[in-house]
Amino acid sequence: MPETELSAGTVDYEDTGGDGPVVVLVPGLGFDESVWADVVTGLRPGFRVLVPVLPTGSHRRPMRPDADLSAHGVAGLLAEFMDRLDLRDVTLVQNDTGTAQLLLGVRDERIARLVLTSCEALDNYPPGTQGRLLAAACRIPGALFLLIQSFRFPLLARMETSLGGMAKKQLPKELIARWYRPLLTDRHIRRDFARFLRSTRRDCYLEAARNFPSFTRPVLVAWGAEDRMMPPETGRRLARLLPDARYVEIPDARTLVQLDNPGALVTEIRDFVREHPLPAEH
Repeated sequence: MPETELSAGTVDYEDTGGDGPVVVLVPGLGFDESVWADVVTGLRPGFRVLVPVLPTGSHRRPMRPDADLSAHGVAGLLAEFMDRLDLRDVTLVQNDTGTAQLLLGVRDERIARLVLTSCEALDNYPPGTQGRLLAAACRIPGALFLLIQSFRFPLLARMETSLGGMAKKQLPKELIARWYRPLLTDRHIRRDFARFLRSTRRDCYLEAARNFPSFTRPVLVAWGAEDRMMPPETGRRLARLLPDARYVEIPDARTLVQLDNPGALVTEIRDFVREHPLPAEH
């Protein structure tokens, strides 16, 4: 994979190349670029698709010990990634974590269109049973390490109160092993992961919503119709707060819409980009 040096450390990323409209797909907490594989395949014809592996638990390279890895810090790294590669008129697609929202009205000059799939937003943080377990584990010495160990066993990881509750389809054990290998094998990656969880403020997404009225570019809110961790009502509320937003539900999908129903999501993204051309694309 190509890599780029950011202020916090070296970040790997996938890049399909090409001169089509730029789409940046952002994985959520504990996921790497492979979580977007089917969407990358679906968008590759006609788009340049990039997937940065930000330091949220499935990254392979530890960040610097003094790096800001709060949600705001990771959002800053996302903006820095787009700056470093000089990506322009980006269609930014976020899933699971809500960090892209933290750029609105702050560092959004490279974003032409925004797609928010099921993700943390407003007062839904930490989200669901999974989020509350992680938040609680961070407060008890040794508990986060023990919780992470459960991902060694696909049966435990697929429980409704764990990773399995985020997807309607059964998650392949190969993907589970891939996503959590860095956390299970590298204490510095565990350090980064814990820093994200411990330093992200509970009200950070509610505060971010204050900037929504200033973001007048097109937004697609594409939510998993059967999401339990990120309730569809949160997505509807989110769409109502953004001046030029449209809300759709992805059928047969929970939080990981890109795994449960990638075809429907690809269609929505393609239609969204076509419906909102930039002046140079007319």
